[in-house]
Amino acid sequence: MAGSGADLVPGSAAAPRSTVRILMVEDETLFAKAVGKRLERSGYSCRHVTTLAGARTECREAMPDLLLLDMRLPDGSGLDFLAELRKERGLETPVIVLTAYGELEDAVAAMKLAASDYLKKPIDLDELLLNVEKVLAGASVSRQLQYSRVRERSAVEGVDLLGEHTGIREVREQAHRIGTLLVRPDVIPPTVLILGETGTGKDLAARLLHASSARRARPFVHVDCAALPKDLIEAELFGHEKGAFTSAVSERTGLIEAAEDGTVFLDEIVELPAELQTKLLAVLERRMLRRVGSSRERVISAWFIAATNRDVQAMVSDGQLRADLYYRLNVLTLRMPPLRERGEDILRLAEHFAAQTARRYSLACPEIGAGARQALVAGRWPGNVRELKHVIERAVLLAQGRAIAAADVAPVRPGAGADPVPAALDGLTLDAAERLLLESALARTEHNVSEAARQLGVTRMAMRYRMNKHGIA
Repeated sequence: MAGSGADLVPGSAAAPRSTVRILMVEDETLFAKAVGKRLERSGYSCRHVTTLAGARTECREAMPDLLLLDMRLPDGSGLDFLAELRKERGLETPVIVLTAYGELEDAVAAMKLAASDYLKKPIDLDELLLNVEKVLAGASVSRQLQYSRVRERSAVEGVDLLGEHTGIREVREQAHRIGTLLVRPDVIPPTVLILGETGTGKDLAARLLHASSARRARPFVHVDCAALPKDLIEAELFGHEKGAFTSAVSERTGLIEAAEDGTVFLDEIVELPAELQTKLLAVLERRMLRRVGSSRERVISAWFIAATNRDVQAMVSDGQLRADLYYRLNVLTLRMPPLRERGEDILRLAEHFAAQTARRYSLACPEIGAGARQALVAGRWPGNVRELKHVIERAVLLAQGRAIAAADVAPVRPGAGADPVPAALDGLTLDAAERLLLESALARTEHNVSEAARQLGVTRMAMRYRMNKHGIA
């Protein structure tokens, strides 16, 4: 049935099987036709060639998503072709080797060339289908992890905290000092707790710590503890084995384990349920992790950085945060100053965000007028740097070549009157209008993503996708 789960490739939330291209290189025509019919009946797109020359032609025209490769072909060895493929394409294309009983040595050699799996002839078609699904799922996960690593690496390259306020300078100095403790990637550094109001830049401080250390080239995994699903939070953090619970149809690596020997940033750490605080404490103390449903422990070498905008002493007193976890996390502390205390830094940041927005939308960067500058410095900024960024972005989009005035930087507050966005949409591109609508909804809801999504008539997932698309934190 179209749109059912059966039409999706395992491991991919959106890719229909009909878009998956499978190339079968097999000289036994009857067998190849049977395999092709079985795969196409399951929704895959399958092409068949009988020679390595045909396979080379197909791969030059369009590299398949999966290759089914026989080892004995009329014009050469499938093993030689696999070696060529790996030399030209690396590990990009997953390959399932098809081998006769007497060719196990070739199968072993193929596995050394990173073949995803091998099947012995004669092959059961249902078994083949299961292996195809398994290999495609693994390739999808591998691509996602690689994408995440590249994205996170780019997110920490050149990261810095702007400003000359004493508190910000101290954070920068402390971050670089802590980074020097990690002279080797194998040294387990002390945990760091970052404190500060919402929007003060705790995430940026965590990335600066990571970028200042010897782990800068390793994964940086940002875990928003407040956003994790309550019923799946343990499995998301610690991973699970197949069958650990009803919906655990396959094993899954948790976010902590996925960080490998990089950095785990636990944002809003106090939102973790009490039982998971206990489990996290055990991981921090013993540097060992056990997945949900597993009896085996895994060594954890990640660096842990935590952050919260709450009063941790009060949380400990109220029993909402375990005292022993707090003491374990609070080895080193960074405190992010609120924007209202940073004086001239407000104007430095405003000018930086104005230039950034102008570059993004290919606009002339408007001047920030004297009235606007006075209003910015006098503002209370309960949303801190995040709120300032959104206000300046909106002001640049609405300025349309004129100087930014005091009225342009008036923050939008819930219940503050009619939404100014509809009248401001005239003359904007679709992307700019969409961004403006997102920012307006987030400002009205004080950055409550779920409520903003409801007001805009989209799902939370769609809201997150559009926020990521426009670089909205």
